[in-house]
Amino acid sequence: MTVQRGKLSKKLFAASAITAGVVFIAGCGGSPSANDGGGTLSVLIAAPQEGAGKILEQKFEETHDVEVEVEVVPYDQIQSKVTLDAQSGTSAYDVIQYWYPTVGALAEAGALADITDWVEGDGDIDQPDFIDAVYQPYTQYDGKTYGLPIDGDTHVLFYNKEIFERNGVEVPTTWDEYADVARTITENESGDGVYGTALLGSKSAFNIGSSFFNRMATMSSDPIDPAMPQLDSDVAVDAAQAMLDVSEYALPSPLEIGFEQALPQFLSGKVGMIEFWTDLGVFAQDPEQSQIVDGWGVAPLPVGPEGSVSGALNAGWAMGISPNAADEELAKEFVAFASSSETNEMLITTTGSGIDPTRSSTLESKDYAELVPEVAEVNKEVLPNAQSWPTSPAAPEMIQLLGDNLALMLQGKATAEEAVTATWDAWQPLAE
Repeated sequence: MTVQRGKLSKKLFAASAITAGVVFIAGCGGSPSANDGGGTLSVLIAAPQEGAGKILEQKFEETHDVEVEVEVVPYDQIQSKVTLDAQSGTSAYDVIQYWYPTVGALAEAGALADITDWVEGDGDIDQPDFIDAVYQPYTQYDGKTYGLPIDGDTHVLFYNKEIFERNGVEVPTTWDEYADVARTITENESGDGVYGTALLGSKSAFNIGSSFFNRMATMSSDPIDPAMPQLDSDVAVDAAQAMLDVSEYALPSPLEIGFEQALPQFLSGKVGMIEFWTDLGVFAQDPEQSQIVDGWGVAPLPVGPEGSVSGALNAGWAMGISPNAADEELAKEFVAFASSSETNEMLITTTGSGIDPTRSSTLESKDYAELVPEVAEVNKEVLPNAQSWPTSPAAPEMIQLLGDNLALMLQGKATAEEAVTATWDAWQPLAE
């Protein structure tokens, strides 16, 4: 995802408790600015990934005679802030880093500039190099382009080799096997504080939403419909049930487990498996943060009876331009720089950036493969097939409703079918 996971310390987790954002900050065009007279660029980003932001800010200011002013806010405040800014005419921001499921809502609110002509007409952007599975949902609404991707987020399965070996289990390839492996490890070792898995079940969208969409994306041969995911289906019920089935064998208590609680437990050797963003591989090999260096493996997520190797675009960020940007050309340079192949490669090979590939060229990067060879191979298999969360104007509300009902399920107050049906029913007025 791509939260900032630069240092697994109390300081980091205090900073990241706001939810699990992924973010960015600053940078402008890939070449020296046409604006040689100085000035200021105002950038709004989501907390807490200030590490990548500081890198980009520094790189930008080294090559541009401009000051970058960054406002960092919780991810769930960006939509309201930029909508109010655009509609009030305040013009506080030039560049906006946004969570991709909000692209439809922001476009409808007039909070993002239509950059279709610029993207299509500027060959230096190299739009075809973006991974299509990432580019389309991150940037497109109603046939127009509203941003450029900066962080391609999906989950893969990380596992602890030593825990697997001493419990005699194999890497699961199906969700049924996943539950069996989790049960075996938990029944054998929970007395020693070791659990089979860490289910991200806290109500933050990045946690409970990711756990659900991971399963929905891999349960069926039919892709998720980003306009209205097919919750009126057996696949959706099966996805929710697969969460419920494993919850009793997961790190207690799933409703209180987000990435910030799960990650240190996995890195300390207390969790057998975890569904997580691909940059975990960098941290698992860092002896300053990990007790499982060389003791972990990675694989694609398990699949369902009719599914195939895939994943969901969990979290995920793009950069757009305010329709009221004070210097539109400078804002374009910023967005082009932050989303360029060179910048993406730099960040995915920088420990602590929390950034994952967005482009085919960076997914195939030799430097990336040398840094995390196992992760790079799995990511090449998964990311081009990853499936989108909702991106319609109603998507933020839809995702909130889904999380609320899945939380009731994990609390034992609803069955999987009841949780999914209640969500589907609540979604119907939003589609009108």
